[in-house]
Amino acid sequence: MSGPLTGVRILDLTTVVMGPYATQILADFGADVVKVEPPEGDVMRHNKPFRNPGMGHIFLNANRNKRSIVLDLKKAAARDACLAIARRSDVLVYNIRPQAMARLKLSYEDVRAVNPRILYVGAFGYSQRGPYAAKAAYDDLIQGATGLPWLLKEAGSESPRYAPATKSAEAMACTPTKA
Repeated sequence: MSGPLTGVRILDLTTVVMGPYATQILADFGADVVKVEPPEGDVMRHNKPFRNPGMGHIFLNANRNKRSIVLDLKKAAARDACLAIARRSDVLVYNIRPQAMARLKLSYEDVRAVNPRILYVGAFGYSQRGPYAAKAAYDDLIQGATGLPWLLKEAGSESPRYAPATKSAEAMACTPTKA
């Protein structure tokens, strides 16, 4: 697909919703996005509804217009393959904590060593300066931190609860609420 980002190569190390959605927009504008998935696949592959196992609706939408490769980044050979892709990429996008990227030996310094011109983009829940810097930011944790479960109780739920924002209509229908 041609577009304003035609010729831009993105190495996509994102998962779940936030990162894949961001790189999906780049792909929609014509960027060549190469998504790296672990052997078990992105967790959103298994979010129902789906026609075929491993092809969840959110996953398919957020990863359209992308090419993909399976690499177990915890293994040296896979890390080397990832760095070989990074060497030819313009941008690397990730959405795990920077500390996890460092453990994988894919920190900015590691990637810059093979491609000094790469844009290294991290999308994560908390600023890296402050008391929450190293904390995970999953949907349920963010909902709790912002008071959303309490708000649902105030709106009529029997008790504070998780709001299944990325769940299927089928899963949401199974969540008991007070009428």
